[in-house]
Amino acid sequence: MVRSSRGEASPGMWRREAGTVVRRAAALPEHAAASFAIVAGFQVPPVPTEWAPHSHPLHELVWARGGTLMSRVGDRLFTVFEGHGLWMPAGVVHAGRATAGAEFHHAFFAPDRTPFAFGEPKAIAMTPLLESLLGHLSRTDLDAAARARAESVVFDVIQPSERQFALQLPGDPRIDAIAEALLDDPADGRSLEDWARCLGVSDRTVTRAFRHATGLSFAQWRQMLRVHRALMLLSEGFDVMTVSETLGYAQPSSFIAAFRRVMGTTPGAFLDTAAGTPEGVRNAVSRVPNS
Repeated sequence: MVRSSRGEASPGMWRREAGTVVRRAAALPEHAAASFAIVAGFQVPPVPTEWAPHSHPLHELVWARGGTLMSRVGDRLFTVFEGHGLWMPAGVVHAGRATAGAEFHHAFFAPDRTPFAFGEPKAIAMTPLLESLLGHLSRTDLDAAARARAESVVFDVIQPSERQFALQLPGDPRIDAIAEALLDDPADGRSLEDWARCLGVSDRTVTRAFRHATGLSFAQWRQMLRVHRALMLLSEGFDVMTVSETLGYAQPSSFIAAFRRVMGTTPGAFLDTAAGTPEGVRNAVSRVPNS
């Protein structure tokens, strides 16, 4: 499957694809008001779906199968890919995006009945056991004792992921225009020197601003952004050649090397080891040699 990712820009978050449905907030599950510690469910958006900035009175854990989720929290951009989830504390304002056809899973946790606290958004390791337990808790016919047993095991096994994959956005007026342009089009190949001239500042100012605001150099930050976007595109079924071109790489081998530097593996190996990766995605990636 080869499609263009061009569409309406959504400033400061991600490029909006044509046909995207924008919702004001993610709806709480039907039984969220009940006296349950955990309420789980899922949906499969048929088209790319965005949720405008909102918050919940409950903690939320979201994860996806067969696609990706992205979430913007303040000046951080989180990408949720196979095998990982994102914990969103109660009251934290966030926006979200789910790729078309992804199984979008969510579980809401009552703060007063959750015996631990992650005070900020955090990637969670979605192990088969944890997913199975939360799937079990999505049932509405469980008696109180069975639900309590399952909830207690969830509390025991839920753990932060070893990889906290978040992109820090600058939030610095001297370089925000660079970040916005690259969020809109990661293939923008202008160099640090080009940007400095465009903004009327010195190369050194841009370099220092990126280091201070994000902890990364300009080149490292752009590379991280491109990998975030690559995860989304690969999960939607784009082949490695198309992803490489979309992200501005001269050849697929350059993209594969950059992906390996950030993720520790190649795009093909990454998707092959992801739990529940759709066959079509694996096949699309495998068509490019050495992916």
